[in-house]
Amino acid sequence: MRPMLWLLPLVMAAGLSMIYFLPKLGEVADSAIKMELPGYAEGWEYMKIAASEEEINTLSKDTHFAKAVCLKPRPGEVSLQGGLVPDRVDISVVLSGHDMNNSIHRPERCMPAQGHNILSSSDLILKTPLGHTLEVRRLKSVQTIKGESETERAQFNAVTYYFFVGHNQITNDHFKRTMIDMKDRLLRGMDQRWAYVSASMWYGKVPWIEDEVTEEEADEKLREFLAKFADEQIDWRLVSDKAPDT
Repeated sequence: MRPMLWLLPLVMAAGLSMIYFLPKLGEVADSAIKMELPGYAEGWEYMKIAASEEEINTLSKDTHFAKAVCLKPRPGEVSLQGGLVPDRVDISVVLSGHDMNNSIHRPERCMPAQGHNILSSSDLILKTPLGHTLEVRRLKSVQTIKGESETERAQFNAVTYYFFVGHNQITNDHFKRTMIDMKDRLLRGMDQRWAYVSASMWYGKVPWIEDEVTEEEADEKLREFLAKFADEQIDWRLVSDKAPDT
């Protein structure tokens, strides 16, 4: 093997020289998602909220957030005080900054900081009212909400759906998203920004709703909400409905 050692520096030099033949990254390609949330859409009132301190400290400083608590009156239900009884959906859109390693990740990483204990996950396809195809991941969890004192805690069953939106592709898989991003950087010289969209809803015993909300009811309402949200907030002129080719 010793006579071949002289080849090692040549091989290393040839490998390093390939860097100069890779395409240079051009301008950043923005995500196809619209970051400005509506105030009202499809019967849902969007009450915009700020990102939590944990989220801000976990991700890079140029990460952008769009979050809201969305409320929609439940038909025919009125509280004892005479007010409308709403369904609630928590919507979150997180747009990556330039440091991809520290500005976007699977929601499973940050959900525990929001009190979620994730019990299961599965994948499914949603069809939007306008006929688009949406790959989503479904998470089932128990969320613990802390009160003002250390002993005050409330627990809620929760279902969450999420997906990633790039410049021209959508996927629900973090590994696929990473591979798409690497290929675009190396072969196309495209540095694109990704966003992930997540929407959650509580079910079971929800304090302001008299009857228990079944998991099936929460699933149905959340899928309908997310499908309509995707139609309005994604620029489908840019996005391919086909499964990502990695």
